[in-house]
Amino acid sequence: MSIARASRSIAVYHEHPDWFKPLFAELERRGVSYERVDAASHSYDPSESAADVPFSLVFNRASPSAYLRGHAQTTFYTLHWLRHLERLGIPTVNGSAIYALELSKASQLDLLHSLGLPYPRSRAINNPARAVAAVRDAGLRYPVLVKANVGGSGAGIVRYDTEDALASAVARGDVSLGVDGTALVQEAAPLRDGHITRVETLNGEYLYAIDVYPAQGSFDLCPADACQRTDGVELVRGACAVDAPQTGLRVQGTTPSRDIIAQVEQIARAAELDVGGIEFLVDDRDGHHYFYDVNALSNFVADATNVVGFDPFVQLVDYLEARRRSSDHAPRPNGALGSPTAHRWSQETPAGALP
Repeated sequence: MSIARASRSIAVYHEHPDWFKPLFAELERRGVSYERVDAASHSYDPSESAADVPFSLVFNRASPSAYLRGHAQTTFYTLHWLRHLERLGIPTVNGSAIYALELSKASQLDLLHSLGLPYPRSRAINNPARAVAAVRDAGLRYPVLVKANVGGSGAGIVRYDTEDALASAVARGDVSLGVDGTALVQEAAPLRDGHITRVETLNGEYLYAIDVYPAQGSFDLCPADACQRTDGVELVRGACAVDAPQTGLRVQGTTPSRDIIAQVEQIARAAELDVGGIEFLVDDRDGHHYFYDVNALSNFVADATNVVGFDPFVQLVDYLEARRRSSDHAPRPNGALGSPTAHRWSQETPAGALP
């Protein structure tokens, strides 16, 4: 049975129990009709029509790190469902193109290379036995990182300081390539001033940026898990469980140069990233910046008002509401298989001010 257009709501498709509490709170504060859709227990009918789908907009919040929470079934299923929705003409936020890119660190480097933008020297491998040779063949400098192609929240990243350490780990069978049997071997640059920078974008435009100081020995840079500003002020971690462990992650607001902001926006638009963060580091050996991660799952920094001076969930819900209003007046064709034509959605959305 088809569903009346006026009854359609926004679907927030997710599996993490806590990360999106601020999003839900802002939707509820405004009285926006939405439905929480469990990505870890879901099904769809390939024969359905657009009229059968009860949503005017689907906001994809699935995370590559779902397998760490016992939800590995969501990872590639999500890609199938997004492509199904797009075939039907159902508008998606962070659709199949960017979600597929988020599931491949190797493909992210391909995108950066195609744009002529800097990234750490790397090799992709599909067998741990190739790791040592990959370092030698590429002339990579130790220490190196072995990064699972499908990661999330720092998962699947191991640092090796010497060739002997990497070779020994390979010999012991300790080098894992992750859920798709693919990994990057990448130079581990020393971080200038001990931090990376994450730039958040919305609708292909700069929103805000933060410097993230990881805990000692950790690769988990999830901004919603941050505990403190760099001046020691404790942050209210509204996107995390009350009993979530203190990670030691510290953050501070920053504003990158105009050139870097322009490059970030170029990446976001080329990647069809509706909302998400792009991370870069400055290599202390040469002082140059290098992009290394495109994050379609952006849950924003903890206590954002206290860190960057405003609540980005307000702008995000502005965007979702405007997208939904637009979809209510748009045709919903049953198209051919494949990703829709890339485009930036036009609207008036306030964003962070450029320097």
